[in-house]
Amino acid sequence: MADDPENGEGTAGQGGIAELDIKEAGSGPEHHASGRNIDAMLNVGLQVQIILGRSRMPISQILKLTRGSIIELDKKIGDPVEVLINDRLVARGDLVKLPGDRLGVELTEIVKDYVPGND
Repeated sequence: MADDPENGEGTAGQGGIAELDIKEAGSGPEHHASGRNIDAMLNVGLQVQIILGRSRMPISQILKLTRGSIIELDKKIGDPVEVLINDRLVARGDLVKLPGDRLGVELTEIVKDYVPGND
């Protein structure tokens, strides 16, 4: 995803967390004939995270980190990154280079194994 606030797409925050800002949808009727109004949900902000990899290390090792330190991740180059929305895995994808030295994620798989109530 490109960081483009004008189009309502993600903006990168600190710590590699992207925040999704969805603009309010059109001016549809307040209530549809079925009594459902999805328009009210279209402007709800969600936390979107792109996970490159993970690592575990003791606090003593973390305290020794300095500029230039390398942290080994549990993934290899070419492995898909994980896309989490509100801390729930929803997709996997590949990193892509965008104009202006920016990175994005091209979705390659949508995770469909979510079962409500199994948190």
